[in-house]
Amino acid sequence: MHHLQVLWYRSSGILRREEGQTTAEYALVILAAAAVAVVLIAWAHSSGKLPTFFDQVIDSVMGEADAA
Repeated sequence: MHHLQVLWYRSSGILRREEGQTTAEYALVILAAAAVAVVLIAWAHSSGKLPTFFDQVIDSVMGEADAA
C-alpha cells in the first residue's frame, strides 16, 4: 500500500506543475491575441478604413431599421 501512496503523491505533484503550465500558456495566448488586435487596429486607423467601415455599418443598420 505504501508504494501506491508514493506513486499518488508523485503524480499529483506532476499534475500541479502541468496546471500552472496550462495557466501560463493561456496567458501567453491572450497576450498574443491582444498584440494582434492592437496591430490590426493601428493599421485600420492609419489607413483611414476604420471610420469608413463604421460609417458603412451604421448606414446598414439604419437602412434595415427604416425598412422594418
